[in-house]
Order: sequence, then structure tokens, then C-alpha cells
Amino acid sequence: MKSVLSPHGNIWVIGDLHGCHAEFEALLKQLDLGPADRLVLLGDLVARGPDSLDTLKRVKELCRAGVARTVLGNHDLHLLACWRGFSKVKPKDHTQQLLDDPDCDRLMHWLRAQPLAIDLSFMTGDQTKRAIAVHAGVPPIWSRKDTLRYALEVQHHLSGDVKKLDDFLQNMYSNEPRVWSEDLTGYARVRTITNYLTRMRLISKNSSMEFDFKTRPSAKQPKGFRPWYEWPRRSELKIYFGHWAALEAAVDTTQARALDGGCVWGGELIAEELVSGKVVRVPANQTT
Repeated sequence: MKSVLSPHGNIWVIGDLHGCHAEFEALLKQLDLGPADRLVLLGDLVARGPDSLDTLKRVKELCRAGVARTVLGNHDLHLLACWRGFSKVKPKDHTQQLLDDPDCDRLMHWLRAQPLAIDLSFMTGDQTKRAIAVHAGVPPIWSRKDTLRYALEVQHHLSGDVKKLDDFLQNMYSNEPRVWSEDLTGYARVRTITNYLTRMRLISKNSSMEFDFKTRPSAKQPKGFRPWYEWPRRSELKIYFGHWAALEAAVDTTQARALDGGCVWGGELIAEELVSGKVVRVPANQTT
């Protein structure tokens, strides 16, 4: 096995942390990482859980050490908007302590430099397996290369100078446009990319997004819409994603793997090894 992230070690893909620091430490202990092992986190590092501050500090430490990489989720983006004063902290997010911390600015500048997509492709024998990590999903109209290129467009706004960041955050909150077109420009374009990669659940045949449905797919869905991973793709690609806790990490197909086990809601924190498919689970309220 040869991976773009680690040619010799295991690659563990981990579902949404949501400030569940104790469970994350317990998971790390179970994984017992070797020097060549790597972690890929699927975003929503913060919010709703009890300890977003220590969770974010720990993830930053692991990323700086070259052990981990993370994509951004919708809650991470909302935290950035709160930090810059473009949105208000929701009491249920329990993130005010983080924003009040003396280290907040350094944490936020690090957070805004993180991508929305990570290439997970690897070689097994003489065959290349195409895979990608995102928070919410990838519309079937996009290839792996498309996704990485579009994600980079958003990252340029987030990680640029503060004015560019602020302009993006001020224009981030909208459901429109709901469908992708290569002809989109300006903030309509980067907002649509952001919504696909960090908020998407249901889409229509033409990849138009529906934002109100958040429960299990077995519930009645709006006519003409179904989960994004159920539509046929134009190219072979395995997508590792979190975001949709109601799936209970039960989606595991040749083209999609859900890993948000709903730890923050009393479920599990889940890690899956990219090549072997080995799964490690830590129940909520687990401590080291």
C-alpha cells in the first residue's frame, strides 16, 4: 500500500469530534499510533460538545506535528464567523470559552488555513484507488480533481488576508444558489462550493441542494430529492464524510463511507483505517 498521506503506515479517518475531547483522547490511545501512521479528521471539530477549546488545541498540535490533517465543517466555519463578529455564538454550541481564551486568535488563524477537501487516493498493487475526505459530501457531477480544485478556491478566501476572509464570511450565509454551474462567479460561486462540501445532505437529479431535511433517510423525503451518495457518479471515487449524524455511520458502499457516529449525541466516535477497513469505536462519555 502506498498512500499520498503515508506510504508506509496506517491512515485512520475519523468522524466529527464536536468538542468531545475525552473521547478523542481515548480513541488516540486505542489507535496506538506508530511513527508512520496518520489521521484524517472529517471536520466539525468544535461545537455542541463539552470541550471545544482543548479539542481544537489537540488537533492543531497533531497537525503541526505532521500526524494529522483535517477538513473544515460547517460548525468550524460558523466559529470563524463568530470570531470575526459576523455571527453570534449559539449557547448550545458551548464555544464562548474558546473565543474568550488568550490563545483564540492563534487557534483561529490556524483553523482558517485548513482545507475543505483532502485527497486520500492510494496504490494497492498496481491499482490506484481514488478516495477523498470532505465534511458533508461531494455532488455526483464533480470528479475528484474538480472537488480538490473547487475546495482550493474556498481555501484561498479563508486563508488570505483578513479583508478577504471577512468578505467571504459576510457572504457565506445563504442557501442560494442551490445548484452548481461552472459559470458561477464571485461569492455565489464560493458559497455554492462551500455548501456542497460542508452542508449537503439531499440533492435532486441535477444536484440541486435541499437544506431542511436533517433526519434519517428512512423518513419521508421531499419529492425529487434523495441522499447525495445515492445518485450515480460520473467517475469512480470513494468519499469519506461526516456531518450527517442521523446516518449513525451506517452508510458504507463502494462510493461513500459515513463516519459521524454521533458521539456528541451519545453515540460513538469512529475511526476507520483507509486500506484495511478496520474500525475502532469509542462510546460517548468514554475517558482515558
